[in-house]
Amino acid sequence: MFEKILIANRGEIACRVIKTARRMGIATVAVHSDADRNSLHVRMADEAIHIGPPPAAQSYIDIERVMSAVRATGAQAVHPGYGFLSENPKFAQALQAENVAFIGPPVGAIESMGDKITSKKIAAEAGVSTVPGYMGLIADADQAGRIAGEIGYPVMIKASAGGGGKGMRIAWNDAEARDGFRSSKNEAASSFGDDRIFIEKFVTQPRHIEIQVLCDTHGNGVYLGERECSIQRRNQKVIEEAPSPFLDAETRRSMGEQALRLAQAVGYASAGTVEFIVDAERNFYFLEMNTRLQVEHPVTELITGIDLVEQMIRVASGEKLSLTQDDVVLNGWAIESRLYAEDPYRAFLPSIGRLTHYRPPEEVKAGPLLSKWLEPAPEGETAVRNDTGVFEGGEISMFYDPMIAKLCTWGPDRDAALAGMRDALDGFEVEGIGHNLPFLSAVMDHPKFIAGDITTAFIAEEYPDGFQGVDLPEDHLRQIAAACAAMHRVAEIRRSRISGRMDNHERVVGSDWVVTLGGQRFEAQIAAYRGGADVSIGGATLRVESGWTPGDRLACITIDGAAIVLKVAKITHGFHIRTRGADLRVHVRTARQAELAALMPEKAAADTSKMLLCPMPGLMVSVDVAEGEEVQEGQVLAVVEAMKMENVLRAERKGVVSKVNAAAGDSLAVDDVILEFE
Repeated sequence: MFEKILIANRGEIACRVIKTARRMGIATVAVHSDADRNSLHVRMADEAIHIGPPPAAQSYIDIERVMSAVRATGAQAVHPGYGFLSENPKFAQALQAENVAFIGPPVGAIESMGDKITSKKIAAEAGVSTVPGYMGLIADADQAGRIAGEIGYPVMIKASAGGGGKGMRIAWNDAEARDGFRSSKNEAASSFGDDRIFIEKFVTQPRHIEIQVLCDTHGNGVYLGERECSIQRRNQKVIEEAPSPFLDAETRRSMGEQALRLAQAVGYASAGTVEFIVDAERNFYFLEMNTRLQVEHPVTELITGIDLVEQMIRVASGEKLSLTQDDVVLNGWAIESRLYAEDPYRAFLPSIGRLTHYRPPEEVKAGPLLSKWLEPAPEGETAVRNDTGVFEGGEISMFYDPMIAKLCTWGPDRDAALAGMRDALDGFEVEGIGHNLPFLSAVMDHPKFIAGDITTAFIAEEYPDGFQGVDLPEDHLRQIAAACAAMHRVAEIRRSRISGRMDNHERVVGSDWVVTLGGQRFEAQIAAYRGGADVSIGGATLRVESGWTPGDRLACITIDGAAIVLKVAKITHGFHIRTRGADLRVHVRTARQAELAALMPEKAAADTSKMLLCPMPGLMVSVDVAEGEEVQEGQVLAVVEAMKMENVLRAERKGVVSKVNAAAGDSLAVDDVILEFE
């Protein structure tokens, strides 16, 4: 077994590998860029080596810089995580040349499966069902349009060396095919150093379901069930679960056997994932094989009890698999929610900055320490696991993937896992940046998701105008209003007892309040007692019990015996409340205060209709118009890159450019003015 391994990655996956290595008694080496000098993975590792400036091309995917760190530390093996160099055969070859083990598959498997064009040909030869498409090299955008038309729209335009949703576009017509080809090619070049593109038929109403395989160097292999990854945005997975609520036992077995057959056809050894598109009739088609650890691997670990990172390390050291297919038992249900640094209220645009407050829910009976089967939990019990690479006070950089954490829950069945996830999301506190926690909570309560009626178009179809928050039903608003009235009374009593004031001069705090939230107005009367209050509101009396004290950011409240969790921030005359995907400003006032507040004018928003504002912090890739130029509706105005993704900004209507305020290479903040119009 290895004595020291280097992790050629960053963030949560580097931390994840370190945890397993530590449990196995293996020393670890972290590598880091300037931007990651104080990152969590650097703090956790036994050693840390600086490898360059923030851009990944000059640090994490610079093979020679990583190899220098390997030589300097004497690491015997390298775990690549996912992304970066994880599927780069040249990196694996460089390690092999210096007798350093690559904790991943053989070079030949990486080359054949990492290239999506070659992998589809091999899959077809191995008898794996494949999607129709054009696997040859495509010279330019015009050829892309012609090929797409021949295949038949809609089509998927994909980077041959791609992964993680980078370099992928769906086109529904010739214009989108040409534009998608250009953007995919640029993203592929910047993310993977390989700009080859292929096109295939896009299966409508598809589900994205993948099979986890595990093989050793002695010819043994198993498949570890499937993961449902259909909740995606811009081809980037957001929520995953295992098993899939859609598959039956026969389809699961057939997909697993085909996945394993493909892995063995290329001499695969290590953990890998074979991805399929599955239609409404459970017909499945090979999509690609990821020759690395997947982001969503924790849900497989939680339902099988197998530590995939440990297995990868053991296989790389030459050990045989210690389990057979008959040993693989799927136990319970697991769900993963990816917490991203992106603002769901601004079309999910990336957000960067400092994590001023970061408190994930407490982990319970879960995590990479599991190496045996999970024992059945008592009825209703759930497990919580949070894989993260950040900490309170740390920075979210514009240079890397926006994922902050992967929150996972396990339960004896899907309903229990869902309930556990709702509670865990409610208790996850993040401040300082935009994040998608409200959106994740909204999905968990969505009727279609609860029913398992999902496709890869779920987000586009259910949130066609973007995410605007959740409109809670009136009974839920009434509960929140009652809770806030009780909390406000506690805060007012605290304020009345300022230091130095005599008890007999304390201000009397009333029991009658007017609560406004979500367009609703409630009159509340409070009858307090030790530990709680009876709140008469909206024609009902609710018993509110809580240990909340002013200043607490999280309020765990029981209303008529049912528990709710509120994220709380103080505002004038009330609270900023977030819960279950809703974002509410709750005002609690006396009757006279409420009467006067209704007379206050609302501040008008600034007129920015004649400006193109930068929608996210990022790097200006190009400005495609000039001063004095007349532009048409839908015309490309500029391209901004943020967190490894290109974002094309188009004209909303016809106009004339009067001023250009930015140029290619500029770093921009949110709402910086790029263009002005007459």
